[in-house]
Amino acid sequence: MLALIFSFSDNDSHAVAPSVTYVFCGLLVALILCLAFEEKLHAKKSIIAGAFAVLCLLLGAAFQILPFQDVLVGGTSVPLPDGILPADWSPARHVYDGGHALHMPVYIPGIDWGVIAIILGSSLFVDATSKSGLFTWIAIKLTKLSKGDPRKLLWFYGLMTVVFSAVLNNVTAMIIVGSLSAVSLGKLKRSGLLLGFLLIEGLLTNVGGLLTLISSVPNIIVGQAAGISFVKFIIVASPFVIVTTVITLMMGAKLFKISSLTSDAERLEARELVSSFDENDGIESTGFFWFGTIILVLFIAVIATTSVLPWVSSLGMGYVALSFALIMMLRFKSSADRFYQAVDWDLIGFFCALFVVIYVMEHAAVLQLIGTGVALLIGLGEMAGTASLLVSAAGISSVTDNIPLAAMLANILQAQAAESPELIVSGHWWAVIFGANLGGNLTPIGSASTLVAVTVMHKHNVPMSFAKFVVIALPYALVHLSIAVAYVLFVVPLLA
Repeated sequence: MLALIFSFSDNDSHAVAPSVTYVFCGLLVALILCLAFEEKLHAKKSIIAGAFAVLCLLLGAAFQILPFQDVLVGGTSVPLPDGILPADWSPARHVYDGGHALHMPVYIPGIDWGVIAIILGSSLFVDATSKSGLFTWIAIKLTKLSKGDPRKLLWFYGLMTVVFSAVLNNVTAMIIVGSLSAVSLGKLKRSGLLLGFLLIEGLLTNVGGLLTLISSVPNIIVGQAAGISFVKFIIVASPFVIVTTVITLMMGAKLFKISSLTSDAERLEARELVSSFDENDGIESTGFFWFGTIILVLFIAVIATTSVLPWVSSLGMGYVALSFALIMMLRFKSSADRFYQAVDWDLIGFFCALFVVIYVMEHAAVLQLIGTGVALLIGLGEMAGTASLLVSAAGISSVTDNIPLAAMLANILQAQAAESPELIVSGHWWAVIFGANLGGNLTPIGSASTLVAVTVMHKHNVPMSFAKFVVIALPYALVHLSIAVAYVLFVVPLLA
């Protein structure tokens, strides 16, 4: 005999008073402002978001807007024949076969653990793989290939930044390429070009962050919500990334006067200087170097095909990332704790707290209220609405973290798609993705990678203020956004 358990969905809650919604709207605005002025507050993201998560949960319980019912574990949703449903049946209820009820803290299911697993696994995998010397080897090989020519070096480093941002993450890419740029230009006696190199590389981290589903956190969040596969993401995003990268490098070479060597004496001196680079310095073990290379290729291949692989598709990309991290760390099994210490736990804690805040905001009808504004933008028409959504997302992400913005808009579009599927088109999802990523090029606090670029500048005594960054980066950012709007409106519908 079937054991049937009735469970209510999160949407099966009583109406929220407008005054309560406005209270939580104020908290959301306060969170965004605190994140925007993180440096002024001298507080880490995890502490800021954690404090708001604690406050939101407490107020959510006080206003009785949170669902505190038990969570079903191990059950399977089953259809029932007409005529045997309970009298109080409604679409908000579900019927399950088997399973058991588990009392779980309300904030646990509010966290998207799939996203957390991807971030944690990818971070551990990249850190362990970097110990093989693979990334440094690639960078120095490209430096030698340029023969010390500044313009060639800019193109090689720019392309390397995009590729590293796509397969690693923006911050790691900027740290690797930015540090190598400073060393290379110093040895080549071209330190005066460092500002141009670092700024262009910082901008290209956000462009490269659009290439794959796992290149940036907004991609992961929005891609998961929209059901965009890894392969589909590359197909849609790669033409934009290629065109924008080429235009950015051409603009950078011209605006920063990074030109090719003209005389034979300059070329000879540059070749002699670059010959002192040794790509094998960072390789402690040839065997581990090739092992890391093979595993990196396999990692990219499995991540790309997760949605179609038997069994693995059910476990998700988080499982893949954690599994490959474990494989790489077997090489350091007796000292694996050093990789745990190197994990950006502030980022992990920030995400967990952020998901909790958004979860409470959803129950406080804040997302529904913001969704009304998004619906107004969408209601402007397919073209005007999509363009407005992209520009708005870019503007907001330029002054605060793009992660909460992406998470919030993904939830809103998901709810809009469930209620009025005919209003949501693929361009809306891509408008959020492009806007959230490219907005980071407008200001130095718009993304972590541009902030790292400014930090590297200061480290090497290259003056760069907030206002100076905005003035220099603005032409690039406006070109990026103009191309993005046209691309999302006219090209994405053909590829998506």
